[in-house]
Amino acid sequence: MIPIKERLESDVLIVGGGIAGLMAAIAAADKGASVTLLDKANTKRSGAGATGNDHFLCYIPEKHGTINVVYEEFMDSQNATSNDTPLVMRFLETSPTIVNMWNDWGINMKPTGDFHFEGHAYPGRPKIFLKYDGHNQKKVLTEQAKKRGVRIVNHSPVLELLRDDNGITGALALDISSDEPAYRIVKAKAVVVATGYVSRLFTTDPTPSQMFNTNMCPSGTGDSIAQAWRLGAHLVNMEKTYRHAGPRFLARCGKATWIGVYRYPNGKPIGPFITKPNVETGDMTSDIWASAFTDLKLNGTGPAYMDCSGASPEDLEHMRWAMRCEGLTALLDYMDKEGIDPGRHAVEFGQYEANLCTNGIEIDINGESNIRGLFAAGDMMGNISGDIGAAAVYGWIAGHHAGDYKTLGQPADVDGAPFCQERMAFFSGLYERSGGASWQEANFALQQIMTEYADCGPHRLRSDTLLTAGIKYIGDLRKKINKEMSVSDAHELMRAAEVLNLLDLGEALMIAARERKESRGRHLRADFTFTNPLLRDKFLRVWQEDGTPRTAWRDRLK
Repeated sequence: MIPIKERLESDVLIVGGGIAGLMAAIAAADKGASVTLLDKANTKRSGAGATGNDHFLCYIPEKHGTINVVYEEFMDSQNATSNDTPLVMRFLETSPTIVNMWNDWGINMKPTGDFHFEGHAYPGRPKIFLKYDGHNQKKVLTEQAKKRGVRIVNHSPVLELLRDDNGITGALALDISSDEPAYRIVKAKAVVVATGYVSRLFTTDPTPSQMFNTNMCPSGTGDSIAQAWRLGAHLVNMEKTYRHAGPRFLARCGKATWIGVYRYPNGKPIGPFITKPNVETGDMTSDIWASAFTDLKLNGTGPAYMDCSGASPEDLEHMRWAMRCEGLTALLDYMDKEGIDPGRHAVEFGQYEANLCTNGIEIDINGESNIRGLFAAGDMMGNISGDIGAAAVYGWIAGHHAGDYKTLGQPADVDGAPFCQERMAFFSGLYERSGGASWQEANFALQQIMTEYADCGPHRLRSDTLLTAGIKYIGDLRKKINKEMSVSDAHELMRAAEVLNLLDLGEALMIAARERKESRGRHLRADFTFTNPLLRDKFLRVWQEDGTPRTAWRDRLK
């Protein structure tokens, strides 16, 4: 049996050290709660915002006037799906406080000397994405958390969340600071989960043999969504998979940072918004016509190119600066090394594989799930989006309310509970097994199943028969993994746990997709080709009761 390295107790446990997790830790500590934060990597360089960001969706009263101006643009943006309006309004109302807080802490939210909005915008319309310099955001937030006495435990991924009949009780974690794995048990009165974006669920589109070539953090596998699912938490909008876009073969976010025009090979603009580079708006085509890159590739009129040749030298230098703010230093280094000059060379863009982003745990206006004491923030929130802005704001909100649990007594015995004992025995069995299959084989098998039977549009269709077959194959793969997968060290055990979480997420996604009997957005059904207006303002909830999946429809909150 893998040994227990230590047992910890805190008022609040934070799972995940990205933007949302660090903000939750800071807010809970400010409420006077004792806080432990567990991160699978290191909070100074982990998560989707690991090396920076340069767009922060927010409301600034002196720039926008009324909040409805931002709300209306928000609902016309790439973040428009999967939102309960009360949560959006609370996010926007709180965002000025967080923006000013970050600026006071040393994250430069006014790199031009004032609040300045650009990118992800329509010509002639209000702009809602604040341009900022986030290259140091993780370092600053880590320092702020430590200043408040937050106990940060790096290299400690959570294997399972734990609960009793009253609610959340803590977590079973893994210490991966050395080759020999060890368990870490954390007892807590409230838990904020913020493990982020779900990568590696579908076959990597640009380079299928390289599963870590993803636009977001490849270690972001939505672990806490799957762990919450196993405890009975409500998940929502799981069928609404997302596909990002960017440079075709070196997958990176930051498409709004490019100052150029999307063009056909003959030079004609792909979209109707701009005909020459516009530093203030960027080219909104990829936000609105998200399938453009795939459409052009498959209908033979592509490839699609990002053309920055009409930008001034000053704008091109501004773009390079913004890419550094965004954390695209590897992309800049590569272009410099290979002699790629965006001012002279068009760069092919493409659409990436499907992922889960703002699909997951259903929360209330305070960030709490249906399980008492279990909060969620960041990309794993199922009923509000907003990228890094919403991650920061709802991390703060969730941590603030989780801190109120400090007055409760500590839960009873945690690691002696049957579920915890069972899971420790299971993971120990993977480590003690010799000669089995690797986690990579299991991950590739899952990706193939998801891509063949549940991929999202464009040009990919789902159906009852395909989804039913996919659910069956996931069940078969689960049995094979449980019987044959083995690991040789702590790092491989972490990866194996990620695959098991992805397996549950894939099953939940397929169950939800089978229940949504219509075509909507990227969810395209061959057997229900129409969009049902009766489901326009409906959210699909999926959860488990005694190991049996359940689904239910609810109205979107307005």
